[in-house]
Amino acid sequence: MDKQRLPHDHGHDNEEKIREHMPGEEEIAGVSEALKQLGDPSRLRIFWLLCHCEECVLNIAAIVNMSSPAVSHHLRLLKSSGLIVSRREGKEMYYRTADTELAQELHHMIEKLGRITCPEE
Repeated sequence: MDKQRLPHDHGHDNEEKIREHMPGEEEIAGVSEALKQLGDPSRLRIFWLLCHCEECVLNIAAIVNMSSPAVSHHLRLLKSSGLIVSRREGKEMYYRTADTELAQELHHMIEKLGRITCPEE
């Protein structure tokens, strides 16, 4: 199959290799959605917190100094994007970061870019 030639030849000899590795729209959609969700400072703090512990809404609200309804809203968005998961124990819901490569890499990126140190496990 013939590769489509680019409209302008700028003399780069790696364009074909880059084009072969260019992620498709579906491949990049999950990353894009995750980055959108973490674009909000409150959600970013909640996500970071849940990278280090499993917590209920009331405790999360107390830790990040927000109302429970506001925290619940952010948790819904983070959960729908696949960055966190929940489990029920009796009447209480507990939240933690999803055990996915994307969530782990985002956690490391946040700490590296923010120069944030992980608490001791």
